[in-house]
Amino acid sequence: MSDSTNTMPVFRKSSRCEAVNCAEVATLGDGAILRNSTAPDVRLTFDATTWRGFIAGVAAGEFDLPR
Repeated sequence: MSDSTNTMPVFRKSSRCEAVNCAEVATLGDGAILRNSTAPDVRLTFDATTWRGFIAGVAAGEFDLPR
């Protein structure tokens, strides 16, 4: 039996990352962990409901910058 609490999260960089200071995300069960590549020890953790709401908002353009 494996203990998932000791598993290191695998972070993926945003596809919009241009150099440094990139957003990185890792799954945590059904939720997620978000961090900045230049400050990897500072992390935001989201439960599944909050993370799904955020993803739905991104898909709906809720966070798009005005043109």
